[in-house]
Amino acid sequence: MRIIASLVGVAAALTALAAPLSDGDRGRILTELQTSRKLFLDSVADLTPAQWTYKAGPDRWSIAEVSEHIVAAEGYIGGSIIGVVLKSPADAAKASQREPNNAKIDEGVLVALRDRSKTATAPAEITPKGIYKTPAEAVDAFNAARDKTVDYVKNSQDDMRDHFFSPIPGTELDGVQAFLFLAGHNERHVEQIEEVKKSPGYPK
Repeated sequence: MRIIASLVGVAAALTALAAPLSDGDRGRILTELQTSRKLFLDSVADLTPAQWTYKAGPDRWSIAEVSEHIVAAEGYIGGSIIGVVLKSPADAAKASQREPNNAKIDEGVLVALRDRSKTATAPAEITPKGIYKTPAEAVDAFNAARDKTVDYVKNSQDDMRDHFFSPIPGTELDGVQAFLFLAGHNERHVEQIEEVKKSPGYPK
């Protein structure tokens, strides 16, 4: 009986160390994914072909190109989170140390990604290549990719706070913050789409 009791105690301890995603964290991620999805879909609704392909300058992206980047990033970033970050060794001790600052870091990730005053160069893997000829094609591809992300978050029992990665040198995020990074990246480029619409030569 003592052996059985000891095994039960060990199992309970291991379960506590690998706590599944909390309802609060799950809800926050899903809210941000839903909000950023709607922003994108609204931004590309009812565009004419001329608006879809308009470029404010030779070195500027069109709405078509920004949209392709958003779609590509959904699989590239989301896939990396699910397939690499959350498969990496868990570090419960680090997670415990970071816990008091999680709310501040969570919000900071979204604020930083939404700030377009600081530019960045997209990796070659998610640089636009002219794939989507119409907004409808981009929307279908985006929804298919985002649905996979949402389905994973809804059903995951992974201890997301115990896994870490550095999407930008000098920055370390946990798994929850990684999904917020994805949503924030989405919003960042929706703002880029709105900037294209405000260009003086944008077709009306």
